[in-house]
Amino acid sequence: MDWTLWGSTLSPFALKVEALLRFAGLAYRWMPAQAPFAEALRFARRRGQLVRGAIPLTWPRMDALDEFPLVPFLFGPRGENLFDSSAIAGWLDAEGYTREAPLVPTGDEALGFVVRLVDEAFDEVGLYLVHHLRWVVSARDNDAGRRLAAEMRPLLGPVASAVAVAFPARQVRRHPDLMSVAPRDAHFGDLPRRLRPPSRDGFPPTHALLESAYGRLLAALEPLLAEQPFLFGERFTLADASLYGQLGMNRADPSANARLARMAPAVHAFVERVAKGDVGADRKSGALALGSGHAPLLGWIAETFVPLMQQNREAFERHRAAGETVFGERAFDAGRALYDGVLLGSAFRSVAKGFQVRVWRDLLAGWESLPGPERARVSRLFPPGAGPEFEGEAR
Repeated sequence: MDWTLWGSTLSPFALKVEALLRFAGLAYRWMPAQAPFAEALRFARRRGQLVRGAIPLTWPRMDALDEFPLVPFLFGPRGENLFDSSAIAGWLDAEGYTREAPLVPTGDEALGFVVRLVDEAFDEVGLYLVHHLRWVVSARDNDAGRRLAAEMRPLLGPVASAVAVAFPARQVRRHPDLMSVAPRDAHFGDLPRRLRPPSRDGFPPTHALLESAYGRLLAALEPLLAEQPFLFGERFTLADASLYGQLGMNRADPSANARLARMAPAVHAFVERVAKGDVGADRKSGALALGSGHAPLLGWIAETFVPLMQQNREAFERHRAAGETVFGERAFDAGRALYDGVLLGSAFRSVAKGFQVRVWRDLLAGWESLPGPERARVSRLFPPGAGPEFEGEAR
């Protein structure tokens, strides 16, 4: 009767869902890692049927901008079929699993909006940062391929050993799609060619951009988590699950983990606590508050996430108006739907992503639905000229 989390501990979104399940008090198993072959195969087929539309999706409601991920999926004991980590959190709230303490707080509309905003910012920008940390900062000492092979062995048997070699090479090839482009003079000559962080013709180098974004994020988070156990006070929210999922991905990447401990010891301690199961399930009545201490974090969002979403939406609309029908990773692999942008004063090249358009659309709708006084509360926490109207010039 347990819940089944189909995914890998290498995925920040699967780690995020694990934290959500722990907070909700739901027993779960990892698949395929914690199953015999027959059961792992049954759930692999169930996932395939879900993606093909042969069995119904419980949540979320999909539209043309959505796409199924490789992982994670959440399968329930009563036939529930769920995907998308943020949508799963909303479903747990709506179904009453987190009635004592909703993951998206209720009763304070400004706080609820900011929790959703922080969650999406970590999911979108944070993903680029932590992949960079694994495959560039920890390029010489991560064992992600071997760990994934071990998790897949119940399903793939001896064939899983090939994953240990193929997976790292695949992830390194994907670097430019994840905004990590090495400068031409990068010093990775001691690595096998298949593991060297790549540069690419026509793509500006972005390692310095990602390092800057990471450093600014930690500088914004450290004072918050040095003063309180969770981002918004005494209890866990969706924003904490998202932060843990992203940064927790690098716990097993030695150089990246050491960098986090050195740069932001309170943030590192937070990641360790949540990884060990402390999601504050015994402190669900703890107070939450939105205040001036969150201004640096919202400033980081204003200078990274907001312009990234704006530029992606503009590129998506421009390409679609020109007749483009393929976006995201498929388009990137084909050299289609590309656009040039600027973040933190540095150039980058990316591909227009439909799901980021949906994320942005939903946040704009949430902002529009806020009463005027609540919008004003949030606006005061943003830097001058970078308020959450989200329509300013890209910075």
